[in-house]
Amino acid sequence: MLCDQCPRNCAAERTETRSAGVCAMPETVLVARAALHHWEEPPISGTRGAGTVFFSGCNLRCVFCQNSVISQEGVGKRVSPARLREIFEELIAQGAHNIDLVTPTHFSHVLREVLQKPLPVPVIWNSGGYETVKTLRRLEGLVQIYLPDLKYLSSEKAGRYSSAKDYPQAATAAIREMVRQTGPCVLDGEGILQRGVIIRHLLLPGGLTEAKAVMDWVAEEFPRGEVLFSLMSQYVPLGRAAEYPEIDRPLRKSEIRNAQAYMAALELPGFTQDPDSASEGYVPSFDLTGV
Repeated sequence: MLCDQCPRNCAAERTETRSAGVCAMPETVLVARAALHHWEEPPISGTRGAGTVFFSGCNLRCVFCQNSVISQEGVGKRVSPARLREIFEELIAQGAHNIDLVTPTHFSHVLREVLQKPLPVPVIWNSGGYETVKTLRRLEGLVQIYLPDLKYLSSEKAGRYSSAKDYPQAATAAIREMVRQTGPCVLDGEGILQRGVIIRHLLLPGGLTEAKAVMDWVAEEFPRGEVLFSLMSQYVPLGRAAEYPEIDRPLRKSEIRNAQAYMAALELPGFTQDPDSASEGYVPSFDLTGV
């Protein structure tokens, strides 16, 4: 296949035996972990956990990535479409509230096939937000919940930290398409999200101005309550963060407090994280569990 699934549009020739493109992945799906996950937002994790499937590879190159062992180093196991469907069904049998697909964009060609037969729980597209509208429209009707990052509205920061200067334009267009597909958030009687969009933003050291710009965009773009917003303060200087002195430190409590206060002032419905979430202990073990 000549890949055109993300904004890189690199036309890389990915085959069963050849890994290529920015994502450095073959045509075949690679999975690093599949297990119940209790650390997503409350209406996703619920009481039983999200059925989370972590895919290898990524179309971004975030220097601070907490999952760099799978996103950039290629750790994972090849699985067939039939086995991937079995993994989904096994997670549902374990009680998963949903199937949470983490960093799935570069495998959308396989996931479209695997999801043709509806699952009895919602499917979540959990991505870095670096998507094309074209790829998202190919998923319409197959995905019930979108969980995108909105990492930056600054092209300079997007280029410096994720090697994607066009990230702001791509991500905002993608989020608009996601909301068009799902409509407003819908929760069931147990408070579990069944449909809708949750927009995430990871607060970076020195990133308060960027966080405020992101929150302003969400507040101005969507009527209050149409989407939910998740302000994340779990940043830990991992990956290649040591090469970037301005982000090679933990968040300050004052940065977290100020960002949360701004979110409250805007009356953005959603979620914040406890500062204690900034720990390497919350990074999953990518040991092929469930694969």
